[in-house]
Amino acid sequence: MKAKTILLILVCCPAFYTPAVSQNGQDTLLLSLERAVNMAIEQSSAIKYVQNRNVNFYWRWRNFRAGFRPQLTLTGDLPNFRNTNTPVVQPDGSIVFREISLLQNSASLAISQALPLTGASIYAATSLFQIRDFNKETTEYSGNPIYLGFSQPIFAYNYMKWAKKTEPLVYDEAQKQFVESVERVSLQATDHFFRYLRIQTNYLLSESNLRNSDINLQIAEVKRELGQISENDFSRIKLAVFNAKKALNTANMELKNADFELKSYIGLEQNRSIKLEIPLDMHLFEVDPDRALKEALTNRKETPQFQRRLIQADRDLVQAKRSSSLATTLAGSFGLTNNAPDLVGVFQEPEKQQVVRLSMSIPVLDWGRSQSRVRLAESQRELVLFDVDQEKQVFEREVVVQVEQFNLLRDQIITAEEADKVAENGYLIALKKFQNGEISITELNIALAERESARRDYIVSIRDYWQSYFLIRILTLYDFEMDQKISYSNPMLSQ
Repeated sequence: MKAKTILLILVCCPAFYTPAVSQNGQDTLLLSLERAVNMAIEQSSAIKYVQNRNVNFYWRWRNFRAGFRPQLTLTGDLPNFRNTNTPVVQPDGSIVFREISLLQNSASLAISQALPLTGASIYAATSLFQIRDFNKETTEYSGNPIYLGFSQPIFAYNYMKWAKKTEPLVYDEAQKQFVESVERVSLQATDHFFRYLRIQTNYLLSESNLRNSDINLQIAEVKRELGQISENDFSRIKLAVFNAKKALNTANMELKNADFELKSYIGLEQNRSIKLEIPLDMHLFEVDPDRALKEALTNRKETPQFQRRLIQADRDLVQAKRSSSLATTLAGSFGLTNNAPDLVGVFQEPEKQQVVRLSMSIPVLDWGRSQSRVRLAESQRELVLFDVDQEKQVFEREVVVQVEQFNLLRDQIITAEEADKVAENGYLIALKKFQNGEISITELNIALAERESARRDYIVSIRDYWQSYFLIRILTLYDFEMDQKISYSNPMLSQ
């Protein structure tokens, strides 16, 4: 039977603010963890950065796809006027400066298409050229009504072929990274929430301690007048009041800092008064570690990233080998051309025009540079293979370990909750006994310390659960509560 890990999910947090009225008459907003996370996802500065980065990759993908579609280009010089003296070589070899006054107009319309499979490019174009000589008062036209051409590299590195393999993986990585980054914003909001909650708990405990210390001091003053308490015990009770005031002031300063940090992160107005709800009601559901690993390998960016890195290692090796050997390019064109004294004449009975060219480059002597480049690429490829294999194992183990830790967290929360109840009851009993004179101030302080420690441990155990819960969502990009893949839309793209 497959091992199961228990996840605890909070169900009591409402997805909205619940207004309450404080003692001073001002509205205080009770903020749930779920609402704090939603606000961070909707309006925090962190989420704006995540969305902008995703937009960047979106346009990179659009630009890549557009590069393999037909490109229609219009070029020309309209007009190109020259009135100057220019040197002209005479039949006898002498040079005479002649005055020229020319108006030249040219235009060309071409459509081209890249062929990623072979790395070739083909094109079709038409062009027209006009020259008007003001000195001779003549006008000439020439042009190519139509001509077709191609350029085909041979034994060369085909960057288009490799880009067709890597760019889709880059875009896939970016989409998965976007979802992961949103989940990390949720995790960061959770950290701020529980830091505030821990400090808020300390503040409330400090308030309670100060109230009880004041009551104890009043009782001690009566007993002192009746001679029922020693001066040493009375001084210790009075010191407890001072310590309680000091602890409350410290907690108040920490609460203000935590309040500012939480509101700043989730995008809440600083002048809003808030109070956090402690998540107490929870239910259980199971997650299979094997299922979590499967979802992680399917949904996380690491899978396409590993593939891309392996492809790029092969690409770099091929590029090193091709750049170190014979490289040739075959180019050719066929079309119609003509010239005439008028525009219509250019298109009447044009003549054929053919061009074929084969260019090559052969490294002859490079002092071992080509060979060292190939060896370096081979070494880097082996290193990438090793790194990818190791990183994949670490990633898979991280997922399994994170899921397995939930068993311990479940027991930890249950134990911490029971300890909190026991410590609270023990403190109340000790307080009553102290006020009745049955125990000393030392025993009361012990009960007080146990109460504060148990309450803080309980809050920490709940925080540890939520941090682990969001880490599992980050590591798998899967919502096991709703049994569906996690996805988010980017409002900057939908706009």
